[in-house]
Amino acid sequence: MDSPDLIELQLRKFQKELSAGTVSLALLAVLAAAPAPMYGYQIAKTLEQVGEGVLAGKQSALYPVLRNLEGTGLLESTVEPSTAGPPRRYYRITASGREVLLAWTAAWNATRSSVDSVLQGPAA
Repeated sequence: MDSPDLIELQLRKFQKELSAGTVSLALLAVLAAAPAPMYGYQIAKTLEQVGEGVLAGKQSALYPVLRNLEGTGLLESTVEPSTAGPPRRYYRITASGREVLLAWTAAWNATRSSVDSVLQGPAA
């Protein structure tokens, strides 16, 4: 029988691998639903609330993903002054980002359905 430490280590590794692609999908979805551009902390808080904490605690990991999504043309950003500290970078989804979100959502749904079928096993 595996030790609890080994199980915990394997779980963390699995969660890290899962989150690699799902964070990008979640970020695009949050920004697609937003009525206005959002800055990083707002995005992180929205993910915490809407995602029921699944993506919580990963705020610092969001910024490289946001930059990557912007670098590929799926997001745009502007820097605006803030009265409560340093300037803030606001992100919004582009038209290309919306198209990619639709494709990624379809791929996610197909993958989730397939994995769920495997996990549930053959129908009796």
